[in-house]
Amino acid sequence: MAVQQAVRAGARHASAEARPGARKWRRAVTGWSFAAPFTLLFVVFALLPVVASLLMSVTDMRSTDLRHPFAVNFVGLNNYTRLFEDALFRRAAVNTAIFVVVGVPLTILAALAAANAVNSGLIRLRGLFRVGFYLPVVTSIVAIAVVWRFLLDPDAGLVNNLLAQVGIQGPAWLQDPHTSLGSIIVMATWRNFGSLMVIFLAALQGIPLDLYEAATLDGAGRWQQFRRVTLPLMRPALLFGAVITGIGYLQLFEEPLVMTQGGPLSSTLSVSYHIYHQFGFGNYGYASAAAYVLFIAIVALSALQFRLLGARDAD
Repeated sequence: MAVQQAVRAGARHASAEARPGARKWRRAVTGWSFAAPFTLLFVVFALLPVVASLLMSVTDMRSTDLRHPFAVNFVGLNNYTRLFEDALFRRAAVNTAIFVVVGVPLTILAALAAANAVNSGLIRLRGLFRVGFYLPVVTSIVAIAVVWRFLLDPDAGLVNNLLAQVGIQGPAWLQDPHTSLGSIIVMATWRNFGSLMVIFLAALQGIPLDLYEAATLDGAGRWQQFRRVTLPLMRPALLFGAVITGIGYLQLFEEPLVMTQGGPLSSTLSVSYHIYHQFGFGNYGYASAAAYVLFIAIVALSALQFRLLGARDAD
């Protein structure tokens, strides 16, 4: 009798485990067990700080309130309104906007030109040039800044010495408010176009040669082939390059920090650099609000780029 009961119990247990619900539950438990370490780290070091900064942006929290964070005052959107009343933040926003509007197209054009040159065979030793173009991307910004500060030095710099050879007196590139931001844009373009060149080169090499042959038979010249064949098929790569470059340039920080410290006369002050200063001054609530304004700008720019360069339905 006992043996029969044990057999029935084992059968019920086996049938229960064979049910789809039990199998799904076991798979879910197994999956979450493997994902638990990453999930815990993500929640503690990423999600909680983001939530905390959002809460700080609607309070008057300062560094002196760290001992009693729940004693701060709720100020609503006051920090956000103060931002646009702050002349220094407005200057930083304008500088960042100029950097993005000029720097992103310039970087994409430089990368596209380099990718076409390498892909078309106009340049020999293409492997060497690919490495050379990409090398600044993986080089320390400190090393790059030292080299560029030497190149742009008003007295001993190579750029002004070359201009002097043709009778032109070069300006103080990094010390003049009229040329400092442009100098950083050129340096950032030189430093970053290599990564986009690699992406664009892969996209170019993925275009079937049959399309170019068909376009040639139809009488299309090189410019028409580039406009009607290359650019449409490179749209996903162009979109990706524009988005990642725009996000990076909106967060401009390292270049002005190392090369100009935001000067002269705040001509190279960026929003990220301004946020860095405000956190350093202990204005945590105000700095958090500025960070979320920057986040909104990143989302808006990315949405615009998807609108302009995203996939379009055929007419």
